[in-house]
This record gives sequence, C-alpha cells and structure tokens, in this order.
Amino acid sequence: MTSAMKVTSYCDAIREGFEYVMERDERCFTIGQGLWSPWYVGRSMHDLDKRFGRERVIDTPVSELATTGAAVGASLHGYRPIVIHPRMDFMILAADQIVNQAAKWRHMLGGQVSPSVVVRGIVNRGGEQGAQHSQALHSWYAHIPGLRVVMPAMPADARDLLIGAVQSDDPVLYIDDRWLYEFEEPMPKAADVDLARAGPVSRRSGSDVTIAAASYSVRLALDAAELVEKDGISCEVIDVRVLNPFDPAPIRGSVERTGRFLAVDGGWSTCGFAAELIACVAEEVSPAKLKAAPARIALPDAPAPTSKPLEEAYYPTAELIAERIRKLDR
Repeated sequence: MTSAMKVTSYCDAIREGFEYVMERDERCFTIGQGLWSPWYVGRSMHDLDKRFGRERVIDTPVSELATTGAAVGASLHGYRPIVIHPRMDFMILAADQIVNQAAKWRHMLGGQVSPSVVVRGIVNRGGEQGAQHSQALHSWYAHIPGLRVVMPAMPADARDLLIGAVQSDDPVLYIDDRWLYEFEEPMPKAADVDLARAGPVSRRSGSDVTIAAASYSVRLALDAAELVEKDGISCEVIDVRVLNPFDPAPIRGSVERTGRFLAVDGGWSTCGFAAELIACVAEEVSPAKLKAAPARIALPDAPAPTSKPLEEAYYPTAELIAERIRKLDR
C-alpha cells in the first residue's frame, strides 16, 4: 500500500521547491529583498538562510536592477541563481536585465551560452494597496521569445515548476500569486522536472463549456464551474501553467468538444493573455464547431483602486464568471 500524501499549502510548496533544488545543487543560490524576513515573502523562504547559509540566501538592498544583473551574470559563470522580486510591480526596474539580456544572449551568441537564471516575480494584490502594488504583468513577459514564463495555480506545480525552472538551461520567469498561498492539496514526492515537457492540463472535465486560465484565475474558474454545475452546465477547466512557450493544443481540443470557450485572466483585457487564448481558438477551431462566440473575463482597463469597495468591483469573482458561463450556454 502507498502511504497517504501530505497535504501542503501553496506557500509551503514553494519552500519545498527551494529546499529540493538547493539541497541537490550547490550552484543554486537565491538573491533578493527581504529573504531573511519572516513575512516579506510569506513563509516561502522561512529559515532557508539558517539551513543553507546567508552566502546562498542573500538578502539585498533595494535595487531590482542590481540584484537581477548579479543573478544573470552569475548564471553565465555556471551558477543556478534564483532572483526574487517580492512585488512584480517593481520588477519592471529590472526589465532590461530580463528582456534585453537574459532572454537574448543564447540567440545572440549562437547557442554557445545561456543564462540559466530563474526570476521569481510575486503578484501581491488586494488589501487596498493601490495601483503601484497590485499588478500582474505576465502578458508583458510572455511576449518575449527566449524567456520561459510559468504561472503555477496548484501547490504541486508551485513546487515542481520551480524545480523545473532551476533545472532548465533557459532563463525562466516564475510567477506566484499571494492570493494562492493558503490553498492546500495532497502532494506527491518531489522529483526532477523537465520544464520543456510541461504545458496546459485539465483540472476538471466537462462537456458544455471550456474555461482556460492561469494562476489564481484557475481557482476562480474551478469555483465558478461548481456554481454552474447546479444549473446543469458542465465545464472543463484548463490550467495553462506555461505561458511561454505556449501550447494551445489542449485548449483547442477541448473547445472542439464543448463548442464554447471562456478565457479568464488576472491581467487587463486590452492586449492581455486572455486575448491570446481566444486567438488560439479562433485561428484553428472551425466556426462550425462553435456554439457561441468565445468570451473573456479580465481586469477592467484601469489601475487598481485604493479602496475596499472599489476593489470588490474591480477584481473578477467566481460569481461573475459563473454568470458569463450561463450566458454562453444560452
């Protein structure tokens, strides 16, 4: 008999990923702001500095560009660094290092060298934090050739995609969302992961509507699917997981079966990832197989508000998604 799997939270699963890669590879180190703090990055780095030493868990001054540049440089000398940005908003200050340097060098140098660096960007929304502290900018970075972009929605993926990111020879942007940190699930044992084999997976089977999402939006989609099930509507929920390189085949196959498609995204609507999801369906699925026009739910095209009542209106909910599903089914 197999032993029962341990139930682990998303946040603790991230920490397990760090433990796994740092125990097995002395080339791996972490660098960024607040890594010695008990709260700055949640529990996801708790006591790792004590376990692995502060020469491998490096808490830095506030300079996103400098910490990212140091990590990219170290990766070119054989290390496997993870640079951590506690707020993805301020990771923008390191955009040149990520977009112009790490993502380009393998191409520019004819494959002779590749920056094997992981950039962890944390989405930290809600709590009346306002426009400069609440952004999920994944669609920006998913646009960049040469940069892998992963967004885990489940605890097991929070651990395993981090392991795969560190073991990848490519630069990887790993994005986690604090709104997921307390979700739990039974976890299999950690193992080495080939990130190149990761792609969209179905989290719930269904026959009437296909919903595709990533990260926290997957949770919303699953909750919405539960709500409309009471109305007799069966939804398949597909977790995209890897935004770049993006594999649309599982989504297209599902839509061909259900005939209806809803993209749910935690970014803005205009030029957002939901638009890419709809495009992948519109380009390849025959109109004859569609029972309704594809639809999307994303953030309104406005900066995040600094007001709890306005936040409640700004962020999509499972109820809002459920209502849109009902309209598709008519």
